Amino acid sequence: MNRALQWKLITGFLLVFIAGGMTGAFFGEMHARRLFFEFHHNPGVMSSRMRDRLRRELNLTPEQVAKISPIIDKTAVQLADVRRDTGRRVHEIILEAHREMAANLTEDQRLKLQEIESRQRRWHHPPWPGKQPQPSASP
Repeated sequence: MNRALQWKLITGFLLVFIAGGMTGAFFGEMHARRLFFEFHHNPGVMSSRMRDRLRRELNLTPEQVAKISPIIDKTAVQLADVRRDTGRRVHEIILEAHREMAANLTEDQRLKLQEIESRQRRWHHPPWPGKQPQPSASP
């Protein structure tokens, strides 16, 4: 086998390896994002997972599961409320910081700051079916 063919084979294998890694990373990230948003935006999923885990780890009987299910459902709703309130507070704090910073920025920098906010809004509020975009204040 000549030297040129060896290098072509090595390059080909490397390209295939890199393409496979990038494909795996892309699909892994999509799956992780879906699981994250599903779990954190749906108390029913959270309560179902908590119930299944407790049933499995504590070897609960069906009667015990039935008795603790309302407690788990209530807890999941409370946790979702805390998460939503905390997220809202964090968002408000960041917006207030941006408003305060805007006074010290040039017009171009203010526009870039608005672009950053817009990107963050798209990231935190993806266009899921049935989900209405939430308005936010700009600096």
